Amino acid sequence: MVRAAEAALAENSYVSPIDVLIGVGWLTPQAVDLWRQGRAEDLERLAQANLHKVSEAMAIFRRWAKDRGLRPSETAYIARTRDRRQLRFSRSGNAGIEAAYRTHWVSSELSEAKRRRIEEKQSAAPDLVVIAALNDWTCTACSGTGDLLIMEGPGPVCLVCADLDHLVFLPAGDAALTRRAKKASALSAVVVRFSRSRRRYERKGLLVDEAALDRAEEECLADEEARSRRRQREEQRRVEQDLGFQAELAAEIQRLFPGCPPERAEAIARHAGARRSGRVGRSAAGRVLDPEAVTMAVVASVRHLDTPYDTLLMSGVARADARAQVVDQVEAVLDSWRFAIVR
Repeated sequence: MVRAAEAALAENSYVSPIDVLIGVGWLTPQAVDLWRQGRAEDLERLAQANLHKVSEAMAIFRRWAKDRGLRPSETAYIARTRDRRQLRFSRSGNAGIEAAYRTHWVSSELSEAKRRRIEEKQSAAPDLVVIAALNDWTCTACSGTGDLLIMEGPGPVCLVCADLDHLVFLPAGDAALTRRAKKASALSAVVVRFSRSRRRYERKGLLVDEAALDRAEEECLADEEARSRRRQREEQRRVEQDLGFQAELAAEIQRLFPGCPPERAEAIARHAGARRSGRVGRSAAGRVLDPEAVTMAVVASVRHLDTPYDTLLMSGVARADARAQVVDQVEAVLDSWRFAIVR
């Protein structure tokens, strides 16, 4: 639980009870999305742990947050529904329990201005989410259908019944245009579609007012050259940050595994720490150089390069069986690196 809290704090400069419950595996992001859509009476009934364990974990979390000197910030949780009702966390609805769940803990190292920006962002009403349908469906209000729907308590609702049919679709891809159109539009909704291959909802665009989109397009055309130069500067800054992180990761690998050749540690760090790779080095735990995450990156490298694991996979051996067959070889390499005498 503490590892999950530390990772969330390192990534966001604040940590919430939901972050911790997801981090320890008692809540899934999918369950939280269902709750935010107003399709679950409370969050606790979606947790994969009994109420006693959840309550005990939350008490430990609050003690840890106070001991770390974090600042409490009570946050509004609003449903992604047309009525924008307040979401309920607990089965009992007890005011004290609800307040504890709503409280985020913010790093005391942040300036007052940054803390205020985080609190404002946390308390802002969430985006309405519209789903691009993959299968046939029927509106629970009018029995109609369509390409787009919004999920509410009873089930799917068409855009006509949701009073969103006057909005126009802006495809994803141009961040500046999307940001400006959303800011100018009095009403907007994020459009997502479920990816069967990735087993998750992916953002496809935005529904906005047509006049707002026209205004945003004019603004983007006016400053296109300046935004291009800014993107180039930002890209260079990110490259420099990546190189710094990879150097720190390589140094941590050699601290944990002193016998690992320096060039091998650097190769592991480059691979595991590549931006947008989704590998363990880019996880929240990896970015704070958590020893377990660093070890996982080293294990992955050893498995692929120092054992016949890839050959086993190519010959048709199941991944779990292939890993079981090479586990002793992996541990032998790790031990040789761990306990090497460095002169």
